[in-house]
Amino acid sequence: MTSRSPLVNRLAVVIGAIVLTAIVSMATTLAVSNSIEGNATAINLAGSLRMGAFQLAARSATDDPQDSTGTLNQRIEAYEDRLRDPAIIRSIPRTDDHPLAEQYKTVEYSWANQLRQSLESHQPGAPLSAEMIAAVEEYTGEVDLLVSMLERRTEARIDLLHLIQIISMVFSVLIVLALFLDLKNRILRPLRKLVGIATAVGEQDFSHKANLKGSDELAQLGQAFDQMTSELALTYYELESRARQKTEELEISHAALQVMHSASRGLFANHDLCSGAIPMLQDLEQLLGIGPIRLFLHDKESAEPVEAITTATPKRPFYCRDHHCNACLVTPEVYDEMPLENNDGRRLLLPIRTPGQLLGTLEVWYPAEKGLPETSRRLLETLTDQLATAIFLEKQITEEQQLTLAEERTVIARELHDSLAQSLSYLKMQVTRLRRLNIDGEQKPIHDDILDELSTGLNSAYRQLRELLATFRLKLDTPDLATALRKTIDEFSERLGKPVAFEYNLPPQTLSPNEEIHTLQIIREGLANAVKHADATDIAVKVVFDSPQVRASIQDNGKGLPGGDQPVNHYGLIIMQDRARTLGGKVNVRNRDEGGVEVALTFVPKSRNLIPTETTPA
Repeated sequence: MTSRSPLVNRLAVVIGAIVLTAIVSMATTLAVSNSIEGNATAINLAGSLRMGAFQLAARSATDDPQDSTGTLNQRIEAYEDRLRDPAIIRSIPRTDDHPLAEQYKTVEYSWANQLRQSLESHQPGAPLSAEMIAAVEEYTGEVDLLVSMLERRTEARIDLLHLIQIISMVFSVLIVLALFLDLKNRILRPLRKLVGIATAVGEQDFSHKANLKGSDELAQLGQAFDQMTSELALTYYELESRARQKTEELEISHAALQVMHSASRGLFANHDLCSGAIPMLQDLEQLLGIGPIRLFLHDKESAEPVEAITTATPKRPFYCRDHHCNACLVTPEVYDEMPLENNDGRRLLLPIRTPGQLLGTLEVWYPAEKGLPETSRRLLETLTDQLATAIFLEKQITEEQQLTLAEERTVIARELHDSLAQSLSYLKMQVTRLRRLNIDGEQKPIHDDILDELSTGLNSAYRQLRELLATFRLKLDTPDLATALRKTIDEFSERLGKPVAFEYNLPPQTLSPNEEIHTLQIIREGLANAVKHADATDIAVKVVFDSPQVRASIQDNGKGLPGGDQPVNHYGLIIMQDRARTLGGKVNVRNRDEGGVEVALTFVPKSRNLIPTETTPA
């Protein structure tokens, strides 16, 4: 079917020319590339025939006369296989009168009638005769000529391929140049006029006209633009008077709608509660003339509500993790002027709840003399609903992550127990069986050393496997890191025979599930070393939040490290350091001045509930 669009017809012709050029270029390129496929392999194989001929002659002169006849025949057969390799055969033209085919026949004839006969007639172990050397040199000369002819043939095909590509490129450039000139004259210039009309309409100027002549699509579009601007000029002034009346009504509700829009965008588009809520709350304070506003979250592990957000404070909050962020910091003079309890202020507490669950409390301070209008109160109540939804979704995501992690670790624990644990037990039994063998002689010390190394490696792997299984099963029943650490402390207190001191002050939801696992594993490894190897009688575990870092330390009063601080190539320490690097932190092991060892883990948490540390300073 013939197209009635002039623009489409021109583009179709150009695209067809480009496609045709590309098809011709690709077809010829494919044909040439197929003709030289495998030539590189053939050249390498043909080149290796020269070295092979010299090797055969050299081996013939150095072999033992008693057992070399069969070996020489095998080498000659292997060499003939290389001479008639399929890669070389494919690179030879099928026509018998081709110079390359004739040269290949010459090489075969030289091998079969000269060099091979000389090799077979030569006495193994005897020096090479002059006739043998001449036969080898003549044969390698023919091989050199064959390799040179293969190389020249391949280079000629590559030059042909380059020529085809250059011709295709020139045709493509000419076609694109013609297309560019056509687009410039028939499309770009009319489009510039149309864009200018559109820009002028956006600036409320309806006097511009396109005045495009012709019958193509752009000319028709220009005529439509001219008619549109004429009609807009008539209706604009009518709409302007009506819009002026509505503007005053919209300005009244605009501020409240803007705040609600910012709340939705900041809370639901940003996973960070702090950075998502503080700018919105500060805008709300300026709009309503209130503040400061604080957000407290209820946590089942804490008896008192935990402060999570404040819009104004003279000191950096305890929970703050980003020391480059100063969003909530104000000078003491500004803070003293705010409507607080000591400055004739009133406090409004609004619950943040979902059906059946109290998530937190929003504390709003406002001036006593102005009061809090009912509209502002309703706006704050709507805000608490949005905060409740955001906090609930965040908690739900965290719980789903913990549940998924728990299920994955259950599967891993079961697989470890059913596969790796049984395999280790089987290997330990095999080592025991090897120990019962009475192996005497020179190999007995080596045999005993190998068994000792196997036993040590298996025992270490088995111990690590037991620690992993114990950690997996322990974490499955615990809701958070604090509970898991208390159970771990109770477990090692029983193994030590006295209570292990424990200090913990992390804010709720400081760590992600993955960070909790690695922290728990490192603490368990440190406790296991203190109980098993240090002969300690007192052990203390501290997990504290020193903004912006989390610091976990295990201290004991044992015998300390024998070789000084930071033992090298210690298996448990390597595991702890690897886990610390996963957390983006580090583990330091040192001897304490008062005796014993301290294992200290420090890292900056990356929990979504806290401000990211990547925030750049203003």
